[in-house]
Amino acid sequence: MLPIRTEAEAYAFEHAHEPMGYRARTDMIDFRPVFLVLGLLLIVVAAGMGIPAIVDLVIGNPDWAAFAVSAAFTLFVGAATVMTTRTGEVTLTLRQAFLLTTLSWIVLPAFASVPFMISDFRLSFTDAFFEAMSGITTTGATVITGLDNAPPGLLLWRSILQWLGGLGIIIMALTILPMLKVGGMQMFKAEGFEAQEKILPRATQLAAALVLVFIGLTGLWAFFYWVAGMGGLDAVTHAMTTIATGGYSTHDASMGYFDSPAIDTIATMGMIVGGIPFLLYVQVLRGRADALWNDSQVQWFVGVVVVFIGIVAGYLIFTDTYAPISAARYAAFNTVSVITGTGYATADFGQWGGFVVVILFMLMFVGGCAGSTTCGIKIFRFQVLFEVARVQLRQLLQPHGVFTPYFNKRPIDDSVATSVMGFFYLYALTVCLLAIALAALGLDFITAFSGAASAVSNVGPGLGATIGPAGTYAPLPDAAKWLLALGMLLGRLELYTVLVLVLPRFWRG
Repeated sequence: MLPIRTEAEAYAFEHAHEPMGYRARTDMIDFRPVFLVLGLLLIVVAAGMGIPAIVDLVIGNPDWAAFAVSAAFTLFVGAATVMTTRTGEVTLTLRQAFLLTTLSWIVLPAFASVPFMISDFRLSFTDAFFEAMSGITTTGATVITGLDNAPPGLLLWRSILQWLGGLGIIIMALTILPMLKVGGMQMFKAEGFEAQEKILPRATQLAAALVLVFIGLTGLWAFFYWVAGMGGLDAVTHAMTTIATGGYSTHDASMGYFDSPAIDTIATMGMIVGGIPFLLYVQVLRGRADALWNDSQVQWFVGVVVVFIGIVAGYLIFTDTYAPISAARYAAFNTVSVITGTGYATADFGQWGGFVVVILFMLMFVGGCAGSTTCGIKIFRFQVLFEVARVQLRQLLQPHGVFTPYFNKRPIDDSVATSVMGFFYLYALTVCLLAIALAALGLDFITAFSGAASAVSNVGPGLGATIGPAGTYAPLPDAAKWLLALGMLLGRLELYTVLVLVLPRFWRG
C-alpha cells in the first residue's frame, strides 16, 4: 500500500537532498504518483481481460480476439504510463489520494468497456461505459439482454469486473477513506489500523491477507453453487458477483432462472458474508473468533436483516402471496439482495404490493458494514445517528448532565458525528438532484426517483416496468445513462471523494 503523507511531509521527503532554496515550493499537484498507480491498475485490468480471452479461445468462440486486442491495448497504455512516471519511492499526498481514487473509478471503466464495444455485443460507447461502470462499482444495473445466449467470455468478464471492484472497495475502505476522513470513515482510522498492528505487522501483509480471504470465499461459494446444481461457468461467475455483492448474472432472469431453494439459500448467505467487514475475517483466521460477533456493526446488520426478512415474509404470508416456506425463501433472498446492494432477483418484488415495495425501497439506502463490499449509506452511520439522537434526548431530560455517544464501546468524536450528519444531507440531496435531472429527460417519477436511488446506493434494479427487477436500463436515453453512471461513481466513492474535486481550492492547494 502506498503511504499517504501531508503536503508538507511529501514535499520535505521529495526535496530532502536538495540545497535549501534550490527549488521554490508550488501548490501544483504532482501527477506522477497518480498516473503511476493508474498504470499499475490498468495492467491488472489487462490481466483480467486475458482470462475471458483464454476461455473463449479454448471453446472456439471468436470473441477471444476482442479480449486479446483489448488486453494488448490496455497493457500497452498501462505499461507506458508506469515507465514514464516512475520516480523512486512513491508517496501520496491527500490531494493526490483524492484525485487517484476518483480517476481510478473513471479510467478503469473506460478501458474495461472496450471488449463490450468490439465483441459480438457491439455496444455503443455509452452502453459499454455504463455496463463497465456498473460492474466496477458493483452496482449490477445492466443494458444487456439475451444473457442466456451470450458468449462465456463476456459473461465471465462482467463478473470479473464486479469481483475486482468489490476487492478494490475493501482495500479503499480500510486504507484511503479513513485517511481522507470521508463521511465519518475517519472513525475507522485509529480502530482499523490499531487492529491491523495487532493482526499483521505490515500493511502490505494485511492487503495480501484480504486478497486471500476474498479469493478463498469466492472459491468456497463457487464450490457450494456447483454442488447445488450450477454448471461450472455459472458457479464461478455467480460466486464472484455474490461475494462482491455485485449482482451480475449469466441469465436474464437472474437467480430466478435456477428456481432452486438450495441455490437461493447459498446466495443469501453469500450476500450476508459480503456485507460484513472483511477485516473481521482476517481476525477470525488469526485466532480471534469472537471478533466477528462482538462487532456492533455486525450485530446491527444481522439484526436489521432478520427483522425485515420477518416483516416481508409475514406480509407475504398474510396476503396469501406465497405459502410460509416459499414466503420465507423469497423474502430472505430479495431483502438481503436489496439491503446489501447486490441486486439479484428471484421474483419481481414490484408485484408484491405497496407495503413491501416501500420497505425494500427504503432498504436500498441502508447498505451493509463499512469495510465490506456493500454500498449504500452503511450501518455504522445509522448507529452514529442513533447514538447522537439518544444523547440529545437524554440531554433534554437532564440539561446539566454530561452524556457521550459510543460506537463499538468507544466515544464518538464530535467531528465524526458532524461528518456523518453532513453525509446524510449530501446523500439525500444527491439522490433528489439526480432524480430531478432524470425527470427533466422525460423519465416518469417512479423510474427517475428509483433509478437515482438505485444508482447512488449501487443497488442495480429500480422500480417500475422499465428498470425494475424484471427489466433493464437499455430503453433509457443516453443522457440518462451518463447521469446514472455519475450517480454510481458518487455512491461508490462516498460522495465527498468525487465532489471535493470540483472545488477550486482543491486545485489551488
